[in-house]
Amino acid sequence: MIPDHIWLSVALGLYFAVMLLIGYFAYRKTSGHEGYMLGDRGLKPWVAALSAGASDMSGWLIMGLPGAIYVAGLIEGWIAIGLTVGSYLNWLIVAPRLRAYTEVSRNSITLPSFFENRLRDRTRLLRIVSSIIILVFFTLYVSSGMVAGGVFFQSAFNGDYLTGMTLVTVVTLAYTLFGGFLGASLTDVVQGLMMVVALVIVPVAAIIAVGGPGEAVTLIRELHPSHFNLFGGTGLTSVTLIGVLSGLAWGLGYFGQPHIVVRFMALRKPAEARSARRVGLAWQVIALSGAVFSGLVGIAFINRFGIDLADPETVVLLMSQTLLHPLVAGLVLAAVLAAIMSTFSSQLIVCSSALVEDIYKVLKKSPPTERRLVTLGRVCVLAVSIVAALLAVNPNDSILGLVAFAWAGFGASFGSIIVLSLYWRKLTNWGALAAMVVGAVTVFLWNRAEGGIFALYELLPGFAFALLTAVIVSLLTYSHDEEIQAEFTEAESMVAA
Repeated sequence: MIPDHIWLSVALGLYFAVMLLIGYFAYRKTSGHEGYMLGDRGLKPWVAALSAGASDMSGWLIMGLPGAIYVAGLIEGWIAIGLTVGSYLNWLIVAPRLRAYTEVSRNSITLPSFFENRLRDRTRLLRIVSSIIILVFFTLYVSSGMVAGGVFFQSAFNGDYLTGMTLVTVVTLAYTLFGGFLGASLTDVVQGLMMVVALVIVPVAAIIAVGGPGEAVTLIRELHPSHFNLFGGTGLTSVTLIGVLSGLAWGLGYFGQPHIVVRFMALRKPAEARSARRVGLAWQVIALSGAVFSGLVGIAFINRFGIDLADPETVVLLMSQTLLHPLVAGLVLAAVLAAIMSTFSSQLIVCSSALVEDIYKVLKKSPPTERRLVTLGRVCVLAVSIVAALLAVNPNDSILGLVAFAWAGFGASFGSIIVLSLYWRKLTNWGALAAMVVGAVTVFLWNRAEGGIFALYELLPGFAFALLTAVIVSLLTYSHDEEIQAEFTEAESMVAA
């Protein structure tokens, strides 16, 4: 009889091996700086869609969201609704235009370079400030992935937090360091498929274990009658309204996430955004639904079998280990790692591009060689990982809390600017710069305040204030530029064609 821990180790070992092999394959296919940072704009629609979804849904999808549903019920499901709507709109209105415009505007391969080229910012401030914002919020985001890796190993193997965090970090670093953007994107595809399969298998197995859907619903209603109410147990009060708006506001964040929109920029052509949108939305609906059902069914399962659940964010891990064959459970656990590592790797690449493409190349007087740029890109991936690891050694927030703050930071800082840059001819560099600063500062200050209106998710006021600032300052500083207007028209024509 093979012990359970051997099966689990085999499954995880197999998963790690596949990730490293894909990273090696991507390394052999990657040549040059643009290839390392953007895959030479060669992503197929389904690859871009699954990669965007997997890099979006970090460890919070299988740990944070089910845990929130387990504790509070469907009122936390507004996050899933907001994300689904936001993702659809992002693919619909941002993806095709951003793909076209970044190519037309001096072949911009990063968001900061696009902002500078699109708005003809000769001060270079827009590029540098946006890069700094990316580094600050992504270091926190990467740190959340490391925290999730450590918590995962604690829960799944009763292991040491630091050992688990280090293992996840080292393997992710290995395929990202050498495979670059292509390595991150191809591993995302495998990881995205693993995540969605796990989020179908686990809740279905749990429902069967407790006696079927009817028995599961009865148990949940007995324990938490309000958990099936989208507005909680008190009805639509001011507090509930803030909760609903906060959940829906997550969708606004999509417009400003560098690690997601960079997939749009890497598509082969703008027209492929349509088929990618269909694949991406289908994946997202299944994954988010599975996460919500897992949280709800977990209540019935934990109660029926009298299990002591110390951390609600580990409910999916516990159910998979209890219900499934150790090898299958190991693959589900690997899917949890996939959720963590897919986002982790994508964020490292964006941080690296910000440091190399948008800070080093701006400050460097003589143009560096392609080989030096690729080497520097890898060094920067390593440097960001070290800083994030130091922050993750003693985590002081939940996985969902860390992700929520970083998500709000990007959505507020970049979301309105990206949409305006693609659809409004009069956006100026000063309007974009002011909006970026206002969005980031609002998120930091709002997050620190407590009570009343400050219970509202900081992304919503941050996005609104940034949008208002961008419009007002742009109208005050606008002057006609024939080159900008011609470029805007060319990008529109490229999308229309």
